[in-house]
Amino acid sequence: MQKLTQGQVDSAMKKLKEWSQVGEAIQRTYQFSDFVTSMKFVDAVAALAEADQHHPDILIRYNRVTTTLSTHDANGITDKDTGAAAKYDDIAKKLQPAPAKRPKDKAAG
Repeated sequence: MQKLTQGQVDSAMKKLKEWSQVGEAIQRTYQFSDFVTSMKFVDAVAALAEADQHHPDILIRYNRVTTTLSTHDANGITDKDTGAAAKYDDIAKKLQPAPAKRPKDKAAG
């Protein structure tokens, strides 16, 4: 697996809205409603990482989970990392309920 150029990383990051580049890795912190949901996310990520044989660094702080991805064999960011990031985002979406729609304020007209 070949390391992405900085231009390729920049392009990929435009699609990974809440991710950021940290040196030779990409990183995102997810926030969940509680610890149990955080652990469900980590369990799902662990299963995916094991299946893909591409394991992130994970930091758990109650309802916040920070994932960091880098391909060690390539000494940097690869398609494996950006692909895994998109999959993690999909997992998080399934665990987080959509924000409740607020009723329109009748006084505002």
